[in-house]
Amino acid sequence: MNKKPVILVSGKNGQLGSELADIAANYGQFDFHFFDRDSLDIGDKDKLAAAFQQYHPAYFVNCAAYTAVDKAETEREKSLSINAKSPADIAVLCNEYGTRFIHISTDYVFNGEGKAPYNEYEPTQPVNYYGETKLLGEKAALANNKDTVIIRTSWVYSRHGHNFVKTMIRLMKERPEIKVVSDQVGSPTHAADLAEAIMVIITNSEFVPGIYHFSNDGIISWYDFAVAIRDIKHLNSTVHPIPTSSYPTPAKRPAFSAMNKEKIISTYHVSLKHWKESLQQCLDKL
Repeated sequence: MNKKPVILVSGKNGQLGSELADIAANYGQFDFHFFDRDSLDIGDKDKLAAAFQQYHPAYFVNCAAYTAVDKAETEREKSLSINAKSPADIAVLCNEYGTRFIHISTDYVFNGEGKAPYNEYEPTQPVNYYGETKLLGEKAALANNKDTVIIRTSWVYSRHGHNFVKTMIRLMKERPEIKVVSDQVGSPTHAADLAEAIMVIITNSEFVPGIYHFSNDGIISWYDFAVAIRDIKHLNSTVHPIPTSSYPTPAKRPAFSAMNKEKIISTYHVSLKHWKESLQQCLDKL
């Protein structure tokens, strides 16, 4: 009897890892193994090597990342280790074992000065250290394993974990009015949709390595996003738009980080949902 192809997934307790675990049962042709930091620390080369030796994976999906954008400015070594060094180590092992590597990156590799959605070939220029480490991780993964797919995504939220959507709901229930930045523009991503897109790539008849962009359809500001959350949840809080200058953070954010998704649509026939439809679906689950 043929063994099922093995898929190893790191970061099982994060938003994307949790969503992949939710749909794994729909893909019975694969043998999934999900790991948190305790069961597989991707910063530990020996443990990584032992996991590859044990499972001989067909795919490694790296959902583990250091995502604390502001803390990354001071916790540089930690951010660099998780976002850049670990993907390099995983890619080396993937190359050794003939494993296809799917690694998640970010819209924060761009400087935010663009006026049209960024495509995969445009120059990168991160404006914060988190973005810098993620860009280094992309380059290392592609350099060390020819069978690597990088998926840049943005504004990720889910019913799992901590995210903007849950924070807004909590604040709007607690306060009669809140202030949200209106001059940072991009596209939200429901992690459940990204999980499905990853499985479309894995089950595709051809694996085409390279960099791809994925988010939900539509371009909005964080303020627009907050207003939509309030309206769908029928909350009474007043949402006030404010400029970024009124809400200073340790790490600078790109003002415009919307991405062009034509490449992933044409290559893998991934379908995109509108951000509002996906938000509604997430809030229904919550």
